[in-house]
This record gives sequence, C-alpha cells and structure tokens, in this order.
Amino acid sequence: MASFIQLFVTGGTFDKEYNFITGELYFKDTHLGKMFERGRSTLNIDIKTLMMVDSLEMSEEDRDIIVHNCKKSKTHKIIITHGTDRMVETAIELAQHKELADKTIILTGAMIPYAFGTSSDGFFNLGASLAFVQSLGPGVFVCMNGRYFHWDNVRKNLDTGYFEALKS
Repeated sequence: MASFIQLFVTGGTFDKEYNFITGELYFKDTHLGKMFERGRSTLNIDIKTLMMVDSLEMSEEDRDIIVHNCKKSKTHKIIITHGTDRMVETAIELAQHKELADKTIILTGAMIPYAFGTSSDGFFNLGASLAFVQSLGPGVFVCMNGRYFHWDNVRKNLDTGYFEALKS
C-alpha cells in the first residue's frame, strides 16, 4: 500500500472561476495546489486532473474514467473533488465495484467556488476530507459541511444546500 493520498480533480463548483465581464462561471485550472500551499499541508498528495466538468454535465463515460482511475491507483486513500449536484450518483457508482472495497474514497466539493475567497466552503471541505481519508476505514463516503456520510445514506437537500443523512 502506498503512503500517499491520491486526489482526483473532476471539476464542479470547487474549481470554477468567475468572469467579471459576462458574469458566468467557467473552468480554467484547479486551485488544489494553491490550497495545499496556503493550508501549509505536509501530506504526500498526488493531484491528478481527470476532467473539468460541471457535475450536471457529467456523463456515464466520465464516471467510468473516475472508476478506472480509482481502480488503478496504487494508494488506498483517495479524495475526489466533484460537483455537488451529482456527487451522490458517482459515490453510488464507485461503491458498486468490488475491486475498490479495500480503499477509502472520499468525494467532496463546494457550494461556492474557491476563487470567491473567504465565502467559499471549499477550503473547509477539503481539510475535512483530508482528515477523514486518513481516519476512516475502507468504503465510499461523501464529505461536506464538516461531516462524512456513507455512500448509501446521503442526499443533497436542495432546499437548504446542505448534505444530510437519509436515515439517522
């Protein structure tokens, strides 16, 4: 087992930029490297960008790419940055693959882009994910709002914008 954390970037609000002229959000590059530097992380983290898509536009082929990369990763500790709208669907897909049963996989994201500064929840969610991936046992989890949820017991509450357990 490798002693590093694999971080896969897939896009989502986490990495969106704001176009001040058009008012639109778009992708340029991931902010993860800057975030780890700013947070003074001393962890051995390998960042790999798989795609930069909004999760509402994520296809089954995109999910296949995520699953494939999780399977071939030499580490058992994986974090995936992901759009929040389809994060649970990807968690469900990952959990269906027995080859991943011995890995700890955390999906996380942000409701507000990191580029928006202190109003973004991305930095907090990333830090919580780093802690959870090191302390939880094998399984697929969603980490948002300072909490972790098992893949089969989570939903995004569209009224509040928070993730919550389906059952207590």
